[in-house]
Amino acid sequence: MIEQIELVALRAREPILLTGGTGVGKSQLARRIYELKKLQGRLSGQFVAVNAATLRGEQAMSTLFGHKKGAFTGADADRAGLLLTANKGLLFLDEIGELGLDEQAMLLRAIEEKHFLPVGSDCEVESDFQLIAATNRELNDAVTTGNFREDLLARINLWTFSLPGLVERREDIEPNIEYELAQYAKKNDRKISFNKEARERFVNFATGYEATWMANFRDLNAAIVRMATLSNGGRIRLETVEQEIKRLQVGWTNQTRNDADAILLRKTLGEERATELDLFDAVQLAKVIRVCRESKTLAEAGRKLFQYSRTKKKSNNDTDRLSKYLTGFGLDWDGVGNG
Repeated sequence: MIEQIELVALRAREPILLTGGTGVGKSQLARRIYELKKLQGRLSGQFVAVNAATLRGEQAMSTLFGHKKGAFTGADADRAGLLLTANKGLLFLDEIGELGLDEQAMLLRAIEEKHFLPVGSDCEVESDFQLIAATNRELNDAVTTGNFREDLLARINLWTFSLPGLVERREDIEPNIEYELAQYAKKNDRKISFNKEARERFVNFATGYEATWMANFRDLNAAIVRMATLSNGGRIRLETVEQEIKRLQVGWTNQTRNDADAILLRKTLGEERATELDLFDAVQLAKVIRVCRESKTLAEAGRKLFQYSRTKKKSNNDTDRLSKYLTGFGLDWDGVGNG
């Protein structure tokens, strides 16, 4: 895959789409592609990076496409925007699936025609940039639900590279442990190493199937930084490694539970309604749905859910209480209890 990416980087000007889970290295790969293209004289401009998940509303338009002074409240001066800043260079748009539909439409035109209108301007500006987009979402599903433009996806997926997670490339873990230690030393002016027993224990854990590395290199970086910070005398010892392994395992267990809740709610409520839930409601509703699915009847589920509070009430109509709760989310027993 790296060989293909090198060929595309040197020969192609079309957009590149990088997919893969959080922390697999999409942003670092984008920067390396830029460095390769610039070294070969394919680009002369800047590397400009932005995470689309941080862009919302009018601010998104202004950040990407710029604005004219007075275009909206707070627009006290002209703003070039990131697309213009990336002229003759490379724009890295991370989490492109989070862009709003209006921004997607303007981005499509900017990619195809190299022209766009800044907010509040009557005059188009030109920017000849190359786009690398990245996402950890399934964009085809987003097209189906109407959250992503089909024509934009068709335009950016000519070259698509899916980066595997760390658990799919465990041979990369050990050399990256050394890389992270070197990065820590560079940033903190403090050289750290493992003693023999601690290194063997951590490498065996990190490369084994007990380690899920849910956030990929971000998890690995965080683990090394924590152990290096807690080390004494420049050495990471076995006790520190054991503490870190426990910390990682607890974090992965909690993350798995949260991910499972999100999947359950999306399948039960639909993508749009599930994302509109407050965290308080999401946690509670996911538990209620699970209890319903483990119960044979609505009454049985109600007894499990209200087994303590029912003893303090005059009415013990658990079935009615649960039914009203589900109705509040547009659900009923047939849709939840029976999956």
